[in-house]
Formats: sequence, structure tokens, C-alpha cells
Amino acid sequence: MKKLNEVLTSEDLLKIEKKARKKMDEKRFLHTSGVRFTAASMAMAHGADIMKAQAAGLLHDIVKQTSDEEKLDMAEYYGMTISDFERKNPFIIHGPLAAHYAAEKFGITDQDLLNAITYHTTGRPAMSVLEQIIFIADYIEPARDKVKELPYYRKMAFQDLDETCYLILDNTLNYLSGAKREVDDMSRQAYLYYKQVHEGEI
Repeated sequence: MKKLNEVLTSEDLLKIEKKARKKMDEKRFLHTSGVRFTAASMAMAHGADIMKAQAAGLLHDIVKQTSDEEKLDMAEYYGMTISDFERKNPFIIHGPLAAHYAAEKFGITDQDLLNAITYHTTGRPAMSVLEQIIFIADYIEPARDKVKELPYYRKMAFQDLDETCYLILDNTLNYLSGAKREVDDMSRQAYLYYKQVHEGEI
């Protein structure tokens, strides 16, 4: 696989796709394919690297279907420091684990691409264009159907990345609060940042 600052090719994507297909069941791979092509379309609209968007889309959930115990073992293997919240909710670390996996198995060293994989679930303050694309594509891809506001979010995704990130984070935190579930600290920080952007304070 290519190193930092080199260009990904269609052949590279085929290798990643083949591995992803083996690591996922049919439903998860359908979601992954949806994220890949949504991200590619958004990359075209926003001037981002289309190949990197596809690679991040293919890799973002590549370890999601491992067990919680396996995720914690992988975190130890990769030398990750995890919080008490993450230890209690190992699903939240599948993004960082996928980034480590992408670096180890495919030799990917492009930090923006790895960050896009890492933060696709939680988001973070001041995300790059590619990070925003993957964060949003994961939420709006065609197989998603649980959120009534999705048609509007899908429209906004091709117009204003910052606003779409705010809308998604606002919706997610409201849902978690209503369900009396804990919120990951990075998601809270991301929400506060994009709320400031939304209100014109940044």
C-alpha cells in the first residue's frame, strides 16, 4: 500500500475492499459500501481526494464486528490508552482501532486519512474536510433510515459541511440524553465546537 503523500490507485482500493468483505457480514458490508460511495460523491462536491475518501469509507468499520474482548485486546496490542468510558463501551474504539489496522495491514501513513477513520463515530473539534466527509457519510449513507431529518441532512451534506456536522452532533447528543446514555467526551467537545461555528462565534 502507498505511503504518505503517494496516490492511492484503484488496485489499492480493490485490495482494501477484498479484505473488508472478509471481515464483515453482508449487512455491515452494505453499510460500508454505502459510506464509500457517499464519501466519494461528497469528495467530488467539496474538492477532497476521492480515492482517500473511498479508502476511509471502506476501512472505517473494518474491525467493528470483533467482540468487545477482542477490541480491548487489540487496543493493548496497539499500545492505545483508553478511558474508563471506552473500557466500559468498547464499541466506541472501533474507529481508532481501524486506523491502527489500516496502518499495520495496508501501510497507510496518510494522517488525514487515518484521522478520518479514527473520528468517524465521535467527530472532533475542527475536523478536516476529509474527516467531516467520513463522519457525515457514515450517518447519511443510503441504508440509514432511522432519523426523520435524514433527507435534510443529505441535502446539507453537499452544501455546508460545518452545518451538517453540527446538525448530526446536535441530533446525536439529544438522542443520547433522552435515552439517558453517557456521551463520549470527544463527541461533546465536537458538538460544542460546531455549535460555536453554527452560531457564528468561530
